[in-house]
Amino acid sequence: MSYEIKTVKLPEYSMNYFCFGQGKKTMVILPGLSVQSVMASAQAIAQAYDIFKGEYTVYVFDRRNELSEGYSIYQMADDTALAIKQLGLENINLFGASQGGIMSLLIGARHPELVSMIAVGSAACRVNKFMEKTVGSWINLAEKGDAVALYLDFGEKIYPKAAFESFKDMMVQAGQSVTAEELSRFVIMAKSMNGLDIREEIKNIDCPVLILGARDDAVLGSEAHKELKECLLEAEMFVYNGYGHAAFDMAPDYKKRIYRFFE
Repeated sequence: MSYEIKTVKLPEYSMNYFCFGQGKKTMVILPGLSVQSVMASAQAIAQAYDIFKGEYTVYVFDRRNELSEGYSIYQMADDTALAIKQLGLENINLFGASQGGIMSLLIGARHPELVSMIAVGSAACRVNKFMEKTVGSWINLAEKGDAVALYLDFGEKIYPKAAFESFKDMMVQAGQSVTAEELSRFVIMAKSMNGLDIREEIKNIDCPVLILGARDDAVLGSEAHKELKECLLEAEMFVYNGYGHAAFDMAPDYKKRIYRFFE
């Protein structure tokens, strides 16, 4: 089954998205940082979140199409919130993974009228030294134009070792298809997190929040979920072990946990 990639247009920018499911409730998914657009993986994403399609209409948003140097994750979150409003969506259950999780928290703090519940996976409330080193290495490889090395380093950091080895050849092939424009976009999106510290701002979130973390997170380190929980004392939290940063893709019960939380 193919999914139509649609575009929401606003005065200063446009944003691509796709949707699946025909339920009465609304769910929005904000994916993490990626080298290439997740819109090409619409079918795989819809299949992974199949549990939601009966009760929800699910919207998956890309980042805005028009990016410029100095674009911040704060702007990224605000732009996504405006796109959500433009589509007339409200009372949404919002799930964000990694960078998308940070965006989700910012949307919850800055645009509370949009959000009923938030779940975040492998997210952080600030850039720590661990994250700065990891993302910095990705930026360096992208700026050098070495897309294959970027894909391999990216995969090695986010997936458990066995999974990475099984995906390795696929990642090399993906890296060979990356364009210069995609690398430039990746650098802007990665640099958007420079100076990130939302610890005080997210204390304003007044809807229920679920934090899903990983003890063996090689991108954020093992303490990021704990620090996030300290900012959101009433949030629910569950921590995985053995699935790495990409627990949102790897843990077999991950989507069920989100589904149960949103009920």
